[in-house]
Amino acid sequence: MTTLSFAAGLVTRLTTCLTARFTARFTAIAARVALLLCVGAAASLAQGSQPPVAVVRNVTDTFFGTQVDDPYRYFENRADPEVVKWMKAHDQHARSQLARIPGRNALLEKIVRYDSSVSDRVAQVTRVPGDLYFSERRGAADNQFKLYVRQGLTGADKLLVDPEAIEKKTGQPHAINWYSPSPDGRLVAYGLSSGGSEAAVLHVMDTRTGKAVGRPVDRADYGGVGWTADGKTLVFIRLQAMRKGMPETMKYQHSQVLAMKVGQPIASARPVFGTAIKGLGIGAAESPYVQLTPDGRWALGYVFNGTQREVGLFVAPQRGVLEGNPRWKRLLAAADAVTGVAYFDDTLYMVTHKGAPRSQVLAMSLKAPDLKTAQVVVPSSDRVVVNVAAAADALYIETRDGNVKRLFKRAHGAGAAGAATAAVEVPLPVEGSFELAGEGIRSAHPALPGVVIDLQGWNRARQIFAVAADGSVTNTGLQPAGPFDAPADVVATEVKVKSHDGAMVPMSIVHKKGVALDGNNPTILWGYASYGITEEPFYSVNRLAWLDAGGVYAFANPRGSGVYGEDWYKGGFQATKPNSWKDFIACAEYLVAQKYTRPARLGIFGGSAGGILVGRAMTERPELFAAVVPAVGALDAIRWEVSANGIPNIPEFGSVKTEAGFRALLAMSTYANIKPGTAYPAVLLTHGVNDPRVDVWESTKTAARLMAATTSGKPVLIRLDFDAGHGVGSTKKQQLEERADIFAFMLWQMGVPGYQP
Repeated sequence: MTTLSFAAGLVTRLTTCLTARFTARFTAIAARVALLLCVGAAASLAQGSQPPVAVVRNVTDTFFGTQVDDPYRYFENRADPEVVKWMKAHDQHARSQLARIPGRNALLEKIVRYDSSVSDRVAQVTRVPGDLYFSERRGAADNQFKLYVRQGLTGADKLLVDPEAIEKKTGQPHAINWYSPSPDGRLVAYGLSSGGSEAAVLHVMDTRTGKAVGRPVDRADYGGVGWTADGKTLVFIRLQAMRKGMPETMKYQHSQVLAMKVGQPIASARPVFGTAIKGLGIGAAESPYVQLTPDGRWALGYVFNGTQREVGLFVAPQRGVLEGNPRWKRLLAAADAVTGVAYFDDTLYMVTHKGAPRSQVLAMSLKAPDLKTAQVVVPSSDRVVVNVAAAADALYIETRDGNVKRLFKRAHGAGAAGAATAAVEVPLPVEGSFELAGEGIRSAHPALPGVVIDLQGWNRARQIFAVAADGSVTNTGLQPAGPFDAPADVVATEVKVKSHDGAMVPMSIVHKKGVALDGNNPTILWGYASYGITEEPFYSVNRLAWLDAGGVYAFANPRGSGVYGEDWYKGGFQATKPNSWKDFIACAEYLVAQKYTRPARLGIFGGSAGGILVGRAMTERPELFAAVVPAVGALDAIRWEVSANGIPNIPEFGSVKTEAGFRALLAMSTYANIKPGTAYPAVLLTHGVNDPRVDVWESTKTAARLMAATTSGKPVLIRLDFDAGHGVGSTKKQQLEERADIFAFMLWQMGVPGYQP
């Protein structure tokens, strides 16, 4: 999941992420049900109202001479009344069990109090010429982020889009998936979806009047909106229409970039990039995106091969594209290993790991584009080059030193490469993390000097800073400060852990000062380790509730993350994916060996593709953990390709159509590696039923198989939210209640006093 400076957050929407659901009250009858004590208090289960046991209807597939059993294949049909009944009964059972945990409500109250301690949470800040700042803000009393604009940093916010008002009218929770203001800020395009589905509908609004411009356009899940300099035409990505009888796997194939005059009907839009344009060699499963350069000279056509980090790139004169006569020329293929791009004044800056495992930056003139003659403007070093962004004064470079980010700037020089100047570091006020382009900030604009970044650390809350052309860094004040933003008693210990083959795995351990190394601390180990995503320092007020309960929170960067660049990422990729969970297991063993905790008080937690990590750590070393939580987990790898989002994920994980791909997927499948008669730890699976990224049946099938296989007597619970998806668009209420349930479940299963039913 890489994000390019021109398309902040786009690739994130193409792949996978995490979290958030909604809790229902349990009935008075369930509260009176007696408890069955199994394997001590941590294994308590309610009697008398047990949910139905899933019937086994085994399907056996054979891949390259290997038979793979699938006893719950029928769970993939969500419309099956038997499956629906099972899901609802088990969700109700899980919620009743979680509600019985004595400290759960107090824990939720504390999480809500921490979260509400700041007047506003601010996300997705975008600045445009005219000193306009767009942002998504959620007030302490709000349940969802709303879109605002203000004039100047100290100006009053003007409300543009309120998903809560829409929910009141429709009865369904709505969310803003993405937004993109026109160059002068007079218009804003935004995507709105309901129920966590991420099925975004494109709307255009006049920011002065608040009125809609034109009609809504459906199938705009990815957004990818670009504007002409005059704001009269926009380009955007549109998914193909799913006709009756088409397999679900076609959903994200043959998407096109359309150009449309603002206010005109969708019937007037015409394709300008994608498979509809003949002769480009774009694959059906590749996602197109077009950036219109602000100077009006060029159209840049990007091709994303699913979740692959490396992009393809075409260029064409912008005028021809808008007139319906595009003359595209391919500049980059995936083999060129470019993962980040920025444009300024006919110069294309490219982050590439080709010949540079920790990446470097090249510059190429679009007047005579030839990658062979591109100049190195930021050479490779011990630091990992993550991304670049072009502002009016300089090229800004985001680098990673371990898991701490560093910011550099390089003045635009003469010629295509600007070879006369060197990059210099911009000192930042917090040792932590930021993004030049991502879900939180769209930092740079080629007509404006400097950049805006969001900066945070393990014990410093996210604040939004302006980096001026002279290198000075000031807090913009866009994100209000809260009373718990800088806890003096919270520290992070950075360690490196020797893995099974001698590789040294970085891990950050967040805890209160003076933590006792007596093996008694309830501890959560979190990991992800896919797509080259790194666990960088970030702040969470609800994490304080865990620390207040005497807990330790550790964050691992196994192979499969990008903490040390391309080689580290590819060390946990497809056939080498077992290194990811072996590294994770080594981190768990370290926490035990150093007496931060012991197996009876150690839980592991991972979301989305992190489900691979925690699921396979559990199936390999079930005795090492007290509790396991896969949230919206990717758990049934053999069946990924039958789902809509499985096709885009083939570049990351492989395909069962090749023997090497099948062997890799079989190894990383939690579902396929569950063994009957095994004493598994307690497991809580959470999932939004409307998840478009990881189908809910990955969790339901895995839950059913674990329930049938485990001999430990410890609970296997599945908590479902029928008004949520992958976590994108989940309301604050959904998010905080799910987090309270996860923490309470962990503390219950770790035997912590005050959390035993």
